Amino acid sequence: MSEPKKIAILGASGYTGAELVRLIATHPMMRIVAMTAERKAGLEMAEVFPHLRHLGLPSLVKIDEVDFSDVDLCFCALPHATSQKVIKALPKTLKIVDLSADFRLRDAQEYAKWYGGKHDALGCQTEAVYGLTEFYRDAIKDARLVAGTGCNAATGQYALTPLIQVGVIDLDEIIIDLKTGVSGAGRALKEGLLHAELSEGAHPYAIGGTHRHLAEFDQEFSAIAGRPVKVQFTPTLIPANRGIVANVYVKGDAQVIYDTLAKAYADEPFIVMLPFGQAPSTRHIRGSNFCHIGVAADRIEGRAVVIAALDNLTKGSSGQALQNANLMLGIDERMGLEMAPVFP
Repeated sequence: MSEPKKIAILGASGYTGAELVRLIATHPMMRIVAMTAERKAGLEMAEVFPHLRHLGLPSLVKIDEVDFSDVDLCFCALPHATSQKVIKALPKTLKIVDLSADFRLRDAQEYAKWYGGKHDALGCQTEAVYGLTEFYRDAIKDARLVAGTGCNAATGQYALTPLIQVGVIDLDEIIIDLKTGVSGAGRALKEGLLHAELSEGAHPYAIGGTHRHLAEFDQEFSAIAGRPVKVQFTPTLIPANRGIVANVYVKGDAQVIYDTLAKAYADEPFIVMLPFGQAPSTRHIRGSNFCHIGVAADRIEGRAVVIAALDNLTKGSSGQALQNANLMLGIDERMGLEMAPVFP
């Protein structure tokens, strides 16, 4: 077996950074050689995330203290807008998987529209490959920079992309009703995410088409269809730490929809089709890189419900990032990711 690849994680003090550490710690072909956290630089990882204290990790440092000449691949788990500035300054030969939103959109004007500012690294943006592994696998293998998807965007795309590709649903009749756990909002302190503010309730937000992940739906679905496709999308914050479940309402024959998805994902290691009529649950994918998909016929003839569930921190972010990194480094994409979900 060849020597493990040397890995750096920028932004290791956030939830996605910690999830990357958890996954890579037992990866036989990767070794973490550098981790950064600007505000927590100088601390040991055990002080920031006590559940990782047994791993013997390097101390957290600032980005400018990292020797990137000794790194094979860098995960960038930094905030939106910060990531593009950092990546722009990194060595051009360094392989990078970015977990922020900075390189997901191909159109600079669309980025400015949805994220409220001019992109600072347009050269990098044009070379970035969209990181939905199952649909961009070949491009990801040869990429230098991969842009991880939004976790909500990934969930909706797993439910819909094969259906749009084959043309078995009405493109003007798509509704995505999505429930998401609070870790998707990050680790920074926010009043609305305090336990007393969030528990015992469900909180719809970004009503009427203002959520930024809509930009990814618009981009990807329209490109596949060869015409503009705009879905209705409402996310709801639920009092759970992890997990996303999307109820996707479509117009089309339920059995044809099920058969289309089953065929598309037959050889995919991390996409699991449930028996027809069965619905997935977030508790059955928690802490894993799996996405479970179910299809049921609606009581209204000619309509169906496609339900997709995944862990926002794993398959929706850090697990997806590791799957892509494996491909970029010539490693079996399943390596380090075949752990069973945590239950109960």
